Amino acid sequence: MLSFEDLKAQVADGSIDTVLVCLVDMQGRLMGKRFHAGHFVAGAYEETHCCNYLLATDLEMGTPEGYASTSWENGYGDYVMKPDLSTLRPVPWLEGTALVLCDILDHHTHAEVPHSPRAILKRQVARLSELGFDAMTATELEFFLFEKSFDEISKGGFRDLTPISGYNEDYHILQTTKEEHVMRPIRNHLWNAGLPIENSKGEAETGQEELNIKYAPAMDNAEYHTIAKHAVKEIAWQQGHAATFLPKWHHDKVGSSSHVHQSLWKDGANVFYDADDALGMSALMKSYMAGLLKYAPDYTYFMAPYINSYKRFMKGTFAPTRIIWSVDNRTAGFRLCGDGTKAVRVECRIPGSDMNPYLAIAGMLAAGIAGIEEGLELQAPTTGDVYQGETGMIPGNLREARDAMHGSTMLRAAMGDDVVDHYTRAAEVEIEEFDRVVTDWEIARGFERA
Repeated sequence: MLSFEDLKAQVADGSIDTVLVCLVDMQGRLMGKRFHAGHFVAGAYEETHCCNYLLATDLEMGTPEGYASTSWENGYGDYVMKPDLSTLRPVPWLEGTALVLCDILDHHTHAEVPHSPRAILKRQVARLSELGFDAMTATELEFFLFEKSFDEISKGGFRDLTPISGYNEDYHILQTTKEEHVMRPIRNHLWNAGLPIENSKGEAETGQEELNIKYAPAMDNAEYHTIAKHAVKEIAWQQGHAATFLPKWHHDKVGSSSHVHQSLWKDGANVFYDADDALGMSALMKSYMAGLLKYAPDYTYFMAPYINSYKRFMKGTFAPTRIIWSVDNRTAGFRLCGDGTKAVRVECRIPGSDMNPYLAIAGMLAAGIAGIEEGLELQAPTTGDVYQGETGMIPGNLREARDAMHGSTMLRAAMGDDVVDHYTRAAEVEIEEFDRVVTDWEIARGFERA
């Protein structure tokens, strides 16, 4: 990390000359401005401004209609970007650069914009704090590396994609050694940026990697995830390669997930742990997990926000298909980890690598809080092959997830109608854009035979 006083000193000695002033958009990307560091420390650290369409766009930065917060009719005005100086950190993979994340405020009232991803997660963290608990979470980042660069792949029409390796490299040291020119700077630069990086490893597909970051308070974890995802893309680009967090880039390949581990703590201790329970699970943990299960359809959109997200949920791929829990079973939607120990926690395996961590974690916390407040009882764990059975299915597509979110009384109570309606519209935009496009699959399947 980097204190403001340290920043000023490094600006004065010339070691830092650029500050990235960033917000986190709906898609979980960093958006913002590059400030001359001298101007930032002289006054811009107080605030800057951005167009309010940045929280009402799609992946293409289009300006779709239908959002209450901003529109052509309202003229696309400003938001205030308020730097949170506690998030200041160096960016070691960019020369002379620091980064700060911003809260997004209404230009007139200076109230925090409720549908900002950081604000949404803050609200759930505050609700837990009122109950006396701190949320500790950890996310896993899975992604694919490719031989060619982003520009080469784009100019080639995203066809003939070749992963950086030719075989399944799960835990494979020899193959990942060949990729160390990308992965080593990712680990080391992020560590030097103040992120508690644990390790990287090969994942269960050709060219697939996983980056693991130590558990942390929920807001910090979401920040780490967002910065790490951005860094992976930039560092891969610097090395002449492309990295993708698309959950399913090819129908014959395993998808990429972003599992979320979570537990609640109080006074520095894990309150999910009960030494007298057979699995080490406290009554609080059981109610929290029951909430995760009951309301999983409601917040699935936050874990799987695009059309492609749902291509990953297939049997026999280690991706879940059902909303059930099991003890240390990697094919269930929710896995109990560390059973019988003080590290007991629940891992949600539903989110894809395309999730926005602020939104996904917020949805889970809201569901867990509902489980606690409603005193829900946890069903017995599922055993055996959890791919068998047709009950408790994850929403099968974005339309189903959109409908579940839109109709969720739990999310509306936890996040507010304005937030739910805003992200309902985001889901609709994605669906509308896909519906109007003719895909290569349709043409190849029906060009002659239809």
